[in-house]
Amino acid sequence: MALPFLESFASAVPRESPPKRVIFLGGGFGFTKDSFYPKEAGRFAKIGMTEGLAPLKAHQNDLTMVTNLTNLGATNPHGGSLSYLTGANVAGTPGKRFHNSISCDQLLARHLGTDTRFSSLTLSAKEIDGGSNSGHGGGLSLSWDDEGNPIPGINRPLDLYYTLFASPNDSREAISNRLKKKQSVLDLVRLDASGMQNILSKNDQEKLDEYFTGLRHVEKGLERQAKWADIAKPKAPYAPPNEDLSGEEAIRLMYDMMIIALQTDATRVMSYRLPVCDLISGMGIKIKAHSLSHYGFSKPRIVASRERDKKCSALLSHFLDRLKQAKDSDGSRLFDNCIVSYGTNIRSGHELKNLPAILAGGGMKKMRRGEHIILPEEDTPLANYWLTIMQEAGLNIDSFSHSTGTIPELLV
Repeated sequence: MALPFLESFASAVPRESPPKRVIFLGGGFGFTKDSFYPKEAGRFAKIGMTEGLAPLKAHQNDLTMVTNLTNLGATNPHGGSLSYLTGANVAGTPGKRFHNSISCDQLLARHLGTDTRFSSLTLSAKEIDGGSNSGHGGGLSLSWDDEGNPIPGINRPLDLYYTLFASPNDSREAISNRLKKKQSVLDLVRLDASGMQNILSKNDQEKLDEYFTGLRHVEKGLERQAKWADIAKPKAPYAPPNEDLSGEEAIRLMYDMMIIALQTDATRVMSYRLPVCDLISGMGIKIKAHSLSHYGFSKPRIVASRERDKKCSALLSHFLDRLKQAKDSDGSRLFDNCIVSYGTNIRSGHELKNLPAILAGGGMKKMRRGEHIILPEEDTPLANYWLTIMQEAGLNIDSFSHSTGTIPELLV
């Protein structure tokens, strides 16, 4: 349950008005072609909500859907989430088997996350049936750092709970000891590895350089932890969740705790790689997510796919409900200061073109709301969409990934 804003939850840095927050939500395998996507452009109040979007009807005037976006970097429908927020062609760099770039949430974290305990929160889930059945590929989350390395996601509601809230072991002395221990281990590793460089092959030296890059990121994280070590985390408003939660129950709880993370100003940027397999199995559907995406002319699979769509929309509606109910530091709705992007790496089945993109929240003050917008150019770069969002969130940036500009049709 989301709590109202309390002074004891205030940020360490006082602010006159609430900051902007940006949330990226992404699933896998898209939605059912004939029952999820609107057939025409226009206001939802006029053209109606499709069967798959129907659970979002209460929010139809507060969200926008954009059609004709394509992630030009994605070449593999089984691994589309690898480049969903980066736009990189992960297999297209000469001489490298795999190479990604920074994701847009991490660029925003540099701008919005300087005064918060966590520059960003990266959420994910361990699928009960991973691999090609997850629709996400081999990434650890939707987020990638400056060097194109995957950022591990927080996989369970229980882990997010202890990330956000104080635990009985979170005394200053205990935190200090943990930080010192981690730092000393890193020092030892650096000393052991530094003497090896002169005897390594070129390929091994490149691997070691990548390793040291990761080490530097860990050290930066430790520096941030040390900065916040003397600032107490908020007390938890409820008991720890069950560690075995999965499916719809886990997603709902993740959504609810995301609201509290925003209210307590623990972070202002979040990404959440939604669990596809867990959700489907939790609904009692026996068909695996990958097989379900090949619904074709199979009546049982089509029915199951449409039920999955409605469940996804209902969960998103729950999240938007919570954002509207939650109060921000000035008494306004938290919803009014957030930008929420929801979509998947592909459109339907294994189609990489024309992927779904739903945008909600009042953080983009100039956004056209309550509409289905069909862009005039097919295969408009998805990077244009991310660039527009980043600019509207206050980031001074002229290009991102394969962008060719912003999307003026999205703004008034």
